[in-house]
Amino acid sequence: MAKVAIVGAGASGLCALKCCLDEGLEPTCFERSRFIGGLWRFEHPEEGRASIYRSVIINTSKEMMCFSNFPIPEDFPNYMIMEYFRMYAQHFDLLHHIRFRTSMCRVSKRPDFAATGQWEVVTESEGKQEAAVFDAVLVCTGHHTEAHLPLNTFPGLEKFEGWYLHSRDYKSPQSFSGKRVVVVGSGNSGIDIAVELSQATEQVFLSTKRGTWVLHRVADGGYPFDFSYLSRFTQLFQSLLPQKAISFLLERKLNARFDHELYGLPSRFLDQHPTINDDLPNRIISGRVLVKPNIQEFTETSAIFEDGTREDIDAVVFATGYTFSFPFLEGCVNVNGQAVRNRGRHRPCHCHPCAHLPNLPALPAHRYVKSQRHTIQVDYIPYMDELACQVGVKPNLLTLFLSDPKLALEVAFGPCTPYQYRLRGPGKWAGARDAILTQRQRIIKPLQTRHVEEHLSAPSMPLLFKLVGAVAVLAIAASALLSRLQILMSPLREEAQAGGVAWQRGEPVDHNWKKHILRQPS
Repeated sequence: MAKVAIVGAGASGLCALKCCLDEGLEPTCFERSRFIGGLWRFEHPEEGRASIYRSVIINTSKEMMCFSNFPIPEDFPNYMIMEYFRMYAQHFDLLHHIRFRTSMCRVSKRPDFAATGQWEVVTESEGKQEAAVFDAVLVCTGHHTEAHLPLNTFPGLEKFEGWYLHSRDYKSPQSFSGKRVVVVGSGNSGIDIAVELSQATEQVFLSTKRGTWVLHRVADGGYPFDFSYLSRFTQLFQSLLPQKAISFLLERKLNARFDHELYGLPSRFLDQHPTINDDLPNRIISGRVLVKPNIQEFTETSAIFEDGTREDIDAVVFATGYTFSFPFLEGCVNVNGQAVRNRGRHRPCHCHPCAHLPNLPALPAHRYVKSQRHTIQVDYIPYMDELACQVGVKPNLLTLFLSDPKLALEVAFGPCTPYQYRLRGPGKWAGARDAILTQRQRIIKPLQTRHVEEHLSAPSMPLLFKLVGAVAVLAIAASALLSRLQILMSPLREEAQAGGVAWQRGEPVDHNWKKHILRQPS
């Protein structure tokens, strides 16, 4: 039985542990803290481990982020995560495969690696080091461990008399009470921290180089944003339009809620990843958060921005992202400018491809600018489908429409939830169909804490959307088929007309014109 070492007991580590057990392997998971959950467990920052602030809320709703064969209970809030990890670990009996309070010191190839493909793993627990041999190593430490703090790009910071910190070290706003604070960076953490600080400080300045687009967790109709818009039909619709048209439509949709240019946050929507926050417009319009351009330099008591304005400040929070770091891997991974080779779906072309780094998918470089914010971005549905094709678990929509139309409609026009990849192929789960058909119920359940008498109403928008979408898809398919037939029939008509003219003139007619047409290239 092959032995597998798993580094980290966060979301990826727990999933990797269960999958190894499903395949009959012998996994051992090493976790440096006392608990599972990784990044999502709030604790004060420790060197070498991820850390979050107390008020953080996950940006992915429960139906879109859950493990594919373990739905989150329907009574759970739509944005809760830590308790779910505990339930998952207990349900699949994962805890006794985890060695807590154990740090990873070194992972290296054994001298006979070319023949055996084995790795030597050195760990430390309670001050004692231990070495063991494994057939494979899965690194599940994620990306949010080593803070990226580009101090050399901010002239004058060395003489600034206030204090500064990275967002990784921010926990709560209490120590900033009554202060004037600059938050550098408009990613999720930067905006979250700026909004929270604005409730305790004298003034918050949000410094952003390129601006950002702000999404809300709650979409039209009250459903989570990702649950409403991440569907196969939406993806198909977007693939038929040029990028500029998609940007225009999305910008118009988001500007209907609040005009980003009016609030000092303009950029092209698809040029960078959007930010998710529910409160920023309220804090800006109330004057509690002032949006500023990039910082040009610091003085002893102030920040001078690129537009020439100067603001007196007491503290700076740098929400400037993270740096890939795998210090325990000896020469196994090369990190160059935030790009990790052999990552995501691409396996190393090696005689023993047993090292894989989850959470590092390929970046769609043709669309996003190179920055700290865009080191691990993918287009969700195309990326998942590409992986699913390789594994053999991508849902077959044609087969579903013929065998189970109700399920097919939800798969095609409903949210692309993880359960779809458990309908067929390796790892098929008998509960996948029911999970897909009841996913809306699990979204709605935690919201219905007060009974409201039901009234007769028009059909729900999701149903109308599905029906209209189905008609649209059929119309597009029929139009494409008709165009194709016209192209194929065009030579036939021309030859027939030519033959008719020749007959009228008394000229010999080529009666083999059908054969010629059949040989015409398509």
